[in-house]
Amino acid sequence: MLRALLTAALAVLVAAAPAAAAERRVPQGWLGVVADGPVTGADAAEWDGMVAAGAESVRIGAFWDRLQPSGPDSTDFSALDATVAAAARRRLAVLPVVQSTPAWAARRPGEPGSPPADPATFAALLSALVARYGPQGSLWAERPDLPRLPVRTWQVWNEPNLPGYWSEQPFARSYVRLLRAADAALSAADPAATLVLGGLPNFSWKALASVYRAGGGGHFDAVALHPYTRRPAEVLRIVQYVRRVMRRHGDRRLPVWITELSWPAGKGRVAGPRGFEVTEARQAARLDTALRQLAAARKRLRIARVFWYTWLSVEGPASVFDWSGLRRVRDGRRVNAPALAAFRRRARWLEGCAKAPGDATRCR
Repeated sequence: MLRALLTAALAVLVAAAPAAAAERRVPQGWLGVVADGPVTGADAAEWDGMVAAGAESVRIGAFWDRLQPSGPDSTDFSALDATVAAAARRRLAVLPVVQSTPAWAARRPGEPGSPPADPATFAALLSALVARYGPQGSLWAERPDLPRLPVRTWQVWNEPNLPGYWSEQPFARSYVRLLRAADAALSAADPAATLVLGGLPNFSWKALASVYRAGGGGHFDAVALHPYTRRPAEVLRIVQYVRRVMRRHGDRRLPVWITELSWPAGKGRVAGPRGFEVTEARQAARLDTALRQLAAARKRLRIARVFWYTWLSVEGPASVFDWSGLRRVRDGRRVNAPALAAFRRRARWLEGCAKAPGDATRCR
């Protein structure tokens, strides 16, 4: 009788599991935020806030010029250690963006955005990062107090089709040389890792086509986009254009990662409009619409990750992106933007915590 009861109970649990799992509308880690600007590994309240808002992954900067300011022998992981540890404590998946050539490795020292003179130096850095944060990473051995959440995804550069980040334009041939070196290094250090292409803004489908023409196909595992545009529907259109390019080059099965998505609330606050700045109310509304539409299209378009840019920004007149944060630094105080509530409502719905956006939580 006891065995029969246990068997019946197990059957109930097995039957119930798919129903519970079906409530989640996106995979674990699908929705995240970019943590840059003033966010550091020591900002416990900000990291707790990301989790409370529903972020399940985080994109962070791994700045080469800060990690190795004067050469490979000057490597200092301490700041990046703190950031990776903060994410691990909260079980946030991490996507580091490895970028910014130090002067000693630059093709044109002193020129912002200079590519490295020798891609092998970048490859060596990537190998060192995997040795620190990957599956056998020394950080996890040194910090047994942390949940062991090795970094398995790495993004090679940020917006290489813009001269501010990659001064050699057209970028494709020199960037692909870096990409090949990074692919070889990552394949040797962690064969199961995911190499994410540098996030492409503007006419991203044309930039991607140039990467393929330069021989970049086969050297990345995911295409990354930064679809800054006027309306959420245009974000989906950009993904569709990119998928056409991928299909033509035999990469229909590779995923697309949107590693920056935003409508900065800088309308009327910053000189020199960019065309996609909005009011606070429209930022919240477009965030909500875009996440809903991207989630609905994620299987059809193979959208594997979405990161809002950004979590925390410092309000000011210098850049429209100063108004992109879900939280802001305003007159020295940290405040919530109206878009934070929209992000949290939609995240809870996507992650199966609410039947509809705004419902009471059932997860946290």
